[in-house]
Amino acid sequence: MRSVLAEWLRGEPGLCVDHTPWRDADARVRSSCPDVCAADLDWAEGQGMPPLGDLCPPGTGGRPPALVVLAQVNRPGLLKRAAEAGALGFVDKAGSPDRLVRAIRSGAKRERFVDASLGFGFLKAAQMPLTRRELSVLSLAAAGASIAEIAGSLHLSHGTVRNYMASITRKTGARNRVDAIRISRGEGWV
Repeated sequence: MRSVLAEWLRGEPGLCVDHTPWRDADARVRSSCPDVCAADLDWAEGQGMPPLGDLCPPGTGGRPPALVVLAQVNRPGLLKRAAEAGALGFVDKAGSPDRLVRAIRSGAKRERFVDASLGFGFLKAAQMPLTRRELSVLSLAAAGASIAEIAGSLHLSHGTVRNYMASITRKTGARNRVDAIRISRGEGWV
């Protein structure tokens, strides 16, 4: 899909297009310092948003590329994480490919672009009940970490991790830890 989209974008006047898998994005961006990076949030392989300040090496005088993301309304957690990572463009994956071109061109001018259809997703993202710390705990739990491993990784006591998990379960309306992970993945929070 990425290759097809890249080929389509190459047909647009004034765009020089390169593409790479998400896991290789940091290295590719550091070597080429593009004006805009477009990323499909559903294909980020659970790695979250790359730190934008790290995308261009220090001392090169370059500024980080504008981030444009392809997203879905039903994944408000991913929208929120992209916004927190500094994304300037938000394009609905269900929309016209021309919207992506408009978002890329806006990003190159450092202007914000948001598909109107994603508005409801942003409203839901604003209502996300979990704190950053709870999301950290839940992300590690979703990756299969035990209470002890989560505690060690986040420098917390076992009891504190259990309290966070109880709070997460209550806030998500889940029956248990596994259900909380399922609900949170469905919302795009982890």
